[in-house]
Amino acid sequence: MMKQVPDKNILLFKSCLVSVEYPGIESSTKFVFDKIGIDYEISDKQTCCTGLGHYSDVFDQFTTTAIGARNFKVAGNLDRPNLVMMCATCYAINKKVANILNKKDNVRDKVNDVFDKSDLKNLKYEKGDVDSSKNIFHVVDILYSKRDEISKNIKYDLSDYTIATHHGCHYCKVHYDDTIGGVRDPNIIDDIIEACGCKTIGWYDHKRQTCGSGFRQRYSNKDISMEVTEDKLHSIKDDGVEILVHLCPNCHVQFDRYQNLISEKCGEEFNTIHLNIAQFVAIAMGGDFDEVIGAKAHTVPIDSVINDLREVD
Repeated sequence: MMKQVPDKNILLFKSCLVSVEYPGIESSTKFVFDKIGIDYEISDKQTCCTGLGHYSDVFDQFTTTAIGARNFKVAGNLDRPNLVMMCATCYAINKKVANILNKKDNVRDKVNDVFDKSDLKNLKYEKGDVDSSKNIFHVVDILYSKRDEISKNIKYDLSDYTIATHHGCHYCKVHYDDTIGGVRDPNIIDDIIEACGCKTIGWYDHKRQTCGSGFRQRYSNKDISMEVTEDKLHSIKDDGVEILVHLCPNCHVQFDRYQNLISEKCGEEFNTIHLNIAQFVAIAMGGDFDEVIGAKAHTVPIDSVINDLREVD
């Protein structure tokens, strides 16, 4: 039996990588949520989860935990206790923070002491304010739970394209018990795509392999990072993949921004375009390529593959 996934009282958690790199992920998410009847809000009081800095050893765990506690209170004050992430890293970090705050009394007390001393008593976290399993979700969880509604709102047929999926590490390799759609052979994105009337290639060599970014690895060990990404690009090329669908903006950056550079380096052409799952669903639902999908933010042009949309019968 699948865990309960909320469709109301949701705070849609803004992602810095989404906002800076692919704002079309956010506009696509909102477009799809509006179509399928999801009750959500975005708050300008919410701050970054610290993900990039935390995993690059810039922010320590305590700082990240305090910032998480603050964001949880922002959601609580809006009476929107369900936090839904557009980024797999926001998802993994916030779940970890909630667990720390609920299970480690000394850390929670220390965080609250900081709020006390900063005259921010209104931000103090009470044990159990947020349940990591019942209140923190990724957008894919919402889309998966609303597959029937998605199917009713499909305008364009994308079934002629060869599609593969890439499930971000921080969604399916961190909080195993909360992961929908499997962890050894992850299929949650595949199932959402199927609700759009399409089939993916399913399992393929390197399906579970990381995108290669590893946050700081992209910069501190660039050659190794790019080799991993190149392996994955070769794998999907071998299967003739035209569209690779992701759930994490960091993976999106790694594939979309670096595909052409890797192509030049290895002297081989890769013709895959890269879409977030919310963008894919939004395209199928008729979202405008500029206003909703944010196609101009992509390095590999979306219309190099999707250039002739056919309406469903």
